[in-house]
Amino acid sequence: MQLQLGTVRTVVVSSAEAAREVMKTHDEDCCTRPVSPGMKRLSYGLKNVGFAPYGAYWHAMRKFFVVELFGVRHVEAAWHARQHQVDKLMNTLSGLAGEPVALKQHILSLADGIIGMLGFGDMYNSDKFPHHKNLEHVLEEAIHVQSSFSAEDYFPNIVGRLVDQITGLASRRERVFKLLDTFFEVIIEQHLDPQRAKPHNGDLVDRLIDLWKDTSGNLNITRDHVKGNIFGTFIGGSDTTTATILWAMAELTRNPRLLERVQDEIRAVVGGNDRVRPDDLSKLVFLKMVVKETLRLHPPATMLLPREAMRDIRIGGYDVLAKTRIYVNVWAICRDPANWPDDPEDFKPERFETSEIDFKGGHFELTPFGAGRRICPALSMSTATVEFTLANLLYHFDWALPEGIVISMQEEGKLIPLLQTPLLLVPTPYTSTSEHNEAWHDTPETDPVKINLFPCME
Repeated sequence: MQLQLGTVRTVVVSSAEAAREVMKTHDEDCCTRPVSPGMKRLSYGLKNVGFAPYGAYWHAMRKFFVVELFGVRHVEAAWHARQHQVDKLMNTLSGLAGEPVALKQHILSLADGIIGMLGFGDMYNSDKFPHHKNLEHVLEEAIHVQSSFSAEDYFPNIVGRLVDQITGLASRRERVFKLLDTFFEVIIEQHLDPQRAKPHNGDLVDRLIDLWKDTSGNLNITRDHVKGNIFGTFIGGSDTTTATILWAMAELTRNPRLLERVQDEIRAVVGGNDRVRPDDLSKLVFLKMVVKETLRLHPPATMLLPREAMRDIRIGGYDVLAKTRIYVNVWAICRDPANWPDDPEDFKPERFETSEIDFKGGHFELTPFGAGRRICPALSMSTATVEFTLANLLYHFDWALPEGIVISMQEEGKLIPLLQTPLLLVPTPYTSTSEHNEAWHDTPETDPVKINLFPCME
């Protein structure tokens, strides 16, 4: 479907065949990003690898992230961070047993915590970290601003800028940017402190600073590059991981048969151990189907981040001119009866029992993380976090709706859609693990209020 959105030629791709042409056949021809004035500001001039234009810098930084943060070796090394944050969550839920719990904030805190430990190392859990509870609110506001309609994206002139000023979007964006910039400055200065004991392998910020200080290459990394990529790491991971976990819990709770089946599998694999262990995940076949079906029915974003054609191409037999903005409607593709003939609107993890389809970029009927050169570099890291968190939630607790409550599966009208009505569930500790609850208290709680960077958010 071709549209003229303001001054921008736009194509929306809504079939697996057309998605294959965009992300495989013409991948190199349309793998740059269009310039969004709002995102340009938040990403310090498109220095974030997710929004950087196609070129030498993007190639080098993508390789850096794949090798230094999101590669298989680092996914395995990240288990300490996952275990730490999951233990904290289990401890919190244990104290709330029998009461309705709004899961969203707890899961978002877990996702932010994992990313924080990977990005900032053990500093994240120390009293030296400038981590105020309002940081999470600022990150949520940044995500909201990022996904809001910006007139300047489609009228990149004085008209678009004026509309964004009138609606208040421009001032909200600038306010969020300044709050985050203050936070990033403190983090960088702490990492530059010569008295700081640097971890053996360094955290993400350490490695970004090493790139910045390395003058032997041609990248010309600056302080703003470091900030832009810290921003991208937080914004790109926490909300999408949270959304997938919440949708999975909602679907399972409204399908008791499936909930019982996946819990039986997890508890049989874990056996008499006090917790789910990393090597248990490979044996949880049905849980993996649940995650796959959740990503199909509720992809983290309704549309993949837009691409821009760098030269004239043809998609589906139609001419697509250079500079055309291209959206892949992954939500529509994942519900297309042509791809999913067996009740595509229903939650049926069993559909994958006899199917080889996965979401790693090779099957274009299921690309929640994209495909080709622009596939999400954090795919493996995100999947491991979702599986491990769900496995622990379903192992340690039985889950039920509060009395008289019916789940509404209505989605928010946002780029990253969550449940319109907050998910409230009642956790009951699983009896065979109750004697092990003391293990959850091994995770020390630290005081998050040490340096208040966001007083105006209170």
